[in-house]
Amino acid sequence: MRIETARMVSELPGEAEPRPGTRDVRGMAWSATVPTPVSAPRLLAFPPTMAEELGLDAATLGSPSFLDLMAGNAVPSGATTVATNYGGHQFGHWAGQLGDGRALLLGEAAGRGGRRWEIQLKGAGPTPYSRRADGRAVLRSSLREYVASEAMHALGVPTTRVLSLVATGDAVVRDILYAGDPKPEPGAIVCRVAPSFLRFGHYELPASRGERDLLERLVDHTIASHFPQLIGPNARADWFAEVARRTGVLMAHWMRVGFVHGVMNTDNLSVLGLTIDYGPFGFLDDADPHWTPNTTDLPGRRYRYAAQPQVAHWNLSALASALAPLFPDAEPLTAGMNAYVEAFQSAQARMWADKLGLADWRDEDAALVSGLFGALQAAEVDFTIFFRTLAALEAAAVVDSVAALEPALYGRAKAEREAATLGDWLARYAARLASDPQSVEARRARMDAANPWVVPRNWLLQRAIDAAEQGDTAELHALLEVLQRPYDAQPGAERFAARRPDWAKDRPGCSALSCSS
Repeated sequence: MRIETARMVSELPGEAEPRPGTRDVRGMAWSATVPTPVSAPRLLAFPPTMAEELGLDAATLGSPSFLDLMAGNAVPSGATTVATNYGGHQFGHWAGQLGDGRALLLGEAAGRGGRRWEIQLKGAGPTPYSRRADGRAVLRSSLREYVASEAMHALGVPTTRVLSLVATGDAVVRDILYAGDPKPEPGAIVCRVAPSFLRFGHYELPASRGERDLLERLVDHTIASHFPQLIGPNARADWFAEVARRTGVLMAHWMRVGFVHGVMNTDNLSVLGLTIDYGPFGFLDDADPHWTPNTTDLPGRRYRYAAQPQVAHWNLSALASALAPLFPDAEPLTAGMNAYVEAFQSAQARMWADKLGLADWRDEDAALVSGLFGALQAAEVDFTIFFRTLAALEAAAVVDSVAALEPALYGRAKAEREAATLGDWLARYAARLASDPQSVEARRARMDAANPWVVPRNWLLQRAIDAAEQGDTAELHALLEVLQRPYDAQPGAERFAARRPDWAKDRPGCSALSCSS
C-alpha cells in the first residue's frame, strides 16, 4: 500500500510546516501535523475485505512496518500528513473552528480499479485543532468505531470504513460521563478509511469567515475529486443536490436498521452521504422513537431516533447558507433542499415496504407504520427482533399477539396490558397482506433481506470492550464474525441476536454514553 499526499493537501492552501500548539487557523484548509509515537503498539484487529481492497497481504499486515504506520510511530515516506480545518453547528449552535482534534490524515492510497482512499488515524495525538484535549482515544471508543463501521458496511448502510485497531500500550485519562470522575483507560488508535472525510463543517467555516476564495476552491476541489460526473455551468448546484440526495438515502437507511447517531452536528455529516464519526451511537433495543444514546443530548433529545431525518434537513440548510455566496440567487439551493425531501421520502417508502414485506408502497401504509411505532413503544417490544419475528408469522396468526411476539418482549406483563393495541395493529397488517400479490415465501424473503438478524447493540460492544480491556479479544472477533452476515440467522450464535439483558438497561456504555464514548 503506497500512501501519497492527499489531493486536498496538494490542491488547497494549508500550513505546510508542522508546529506545536493549538491555534486559530484562517484561510487554510489543513495544517501539516505529525503523529505522536506510542510506547507499545499491538494490532488487535483488521478487516480482511478492506485489506484486500488496498492490496494488503498477510505478510504486510503482520509486519512491524505496518504496525508502526497504524500506530503513528511512522509516517508514509514522501507524504504530507495533516489535520484538516472545519467548523460546525453543535446541538444547533454555531461553534466556530473545530477541526481534526484527534484525527490525522496520513494521505491517499489506491485501491482496486484505481479507486482512491483517504487513510486517517484517530487518536494519534494532538493537532492544531485539539483545543484543550490530548488528541488521544481510548480502547472503548476505538473498538466501538471499528465494529460499527464494519457492521454498517455489512448492513448495506453507506459508511466510512476501517483498516486497523491498535492498542497503544499507553493510558488515556477520560471522564466517561463527564461526571467529575476522570480515570485512566487503555489507549487505542483506529485507522479510518473513506474516499473523503469532508463534512458539512469544512464549507461552513470559510463561509463564516468571509473566505470566499477558499470556499470556492474547496467546493470545486470536492466536485472534481469526488463528483467528476458533474460538469458544466451548473456543477455546483448539481453537487449540492447530490449531497442532499445522498443524505436523504442515508437517513432512510439509519431509520431502517434502527441506528441512532447520537451527535448529528454539522461537523459530523459527510458530503459523500456516508455515516461518519461513530461516537455516542446506538441501535434501538426497545422501539422508542424518542431514544437518544447521548447523555449530552438528553435535555432536549435533539438527536433522538425519530428526529434524525429532520435534523439532516436542518444541517443541509446550514450547508446551503454557507454555500449561498457562490450562487446568484437561492433557487439552486432550494432545489437541492427539495431533492433531499424527495430522496428521503422515496427511500423511506421503499425501505419500509421491504421491512413489512410489501410488494409496493401505498399512501395509506404511512399510517400503518405510524401505528406500529405507537404499539411497539407502548408494549416495550424490541425493534430488531420484532421484524424478524413478524416475518415468520402467518398472516392469519394474529389472535394471540403476546405469545406470537414473545422473543421480542422486554416485559410480558406490560405487553399483556397492551395486547389489544398490538392485536389491533397485527390485524390491520394481516388485512394489508391480504391485498398484497406476493407469496408467503416471497414476503418473508423480502423482509429478511431488509431486517437484520443481528446488529452491534451497545451491550454487545460493551461485553467485547470489557474483555479487550483485560487483554482478551476473543469476544471482539466472535462479534465481528457474526456481524459479517447480519441478515442470516446463524445457528450457534443466538446470544448475539438476543434482546438486551437486564444488566445492560442502565449500565454506562450500554444505555448511556457521552461524546467521550
